[in-house]
Amino acid sequence: MKKLSLSLLFVFICFSSFGQNTLKLSNNKSPKATLADIAWLSGHWRGEAFGGITEEIWSPPLGDSMMGSFKLVSEGKTSFYEICQLVEENGSLSFRLKHFNSDLTGWEEKNEREEFPLVKVEKDAVYFDGFTIKRISNNEIHMYVVISDEGEAEEVEFKYFRFNK
Repeated sequence: MKKLSLSLLFVFICFSSFGQNTLKLSNNKSPKATLADIAWLSGHWRGEAFGGITEEIWSPPLGDSMMGSFKLVSEGKTSFYEICQLVEENGSLSFRLKHFNSDLTGWEEKNEREEFPLVKVEKDAVYFDGFTIKRISNNEIHMYVVISDEGEAEEVEFKYFRFNK
C-alpha cells in the first residue's frame, strides 16, 4: 500500500507540474497590451535546447510589430529556422511564427502560420496561448512552449542569455 501511495504521489506531482509556465486562452478575449510591455525582449539571445545551440534575435518595437528570428544549430549545422512577429492589433498582442528547414523550405503551407493570442501580461512576463516568455534578468530570459506530437503535449523550456560578442 505504501508503494502504491508513493507511486500515485509521484504521478500526481508529474502531472500537476506539467504546463505550469504556460496558460490557455479560456474566454477568447485577449487583454489590453502594447509592444512597450515586451520591449525588454529586444536583443540577441543564445541558449541550448534539442541537443544544440539556439539563437533568437528580436528587433525593438517599430510601427505595430517586433520582428524576431530563431535558429537551431546541431553538430555545426543549421537544423531549422523560425521567422517570428509580435504584433499589436485590436488593443492587444499576438505572437506569430513560421518554420523553415535549413534550405528555407517552409513547414507550414504558404498562407498558414502558427499564432498564439495573448492570455496575460505582467511586468516581467507575457503569456500567450501555449507560449510564455519570462524575463529573469536584463541578461536572461526563459521561454516555455507546449509542443504537441502525435497527440502527446509537452511543455519545453528554453533558457536564453543575452549574447554580446
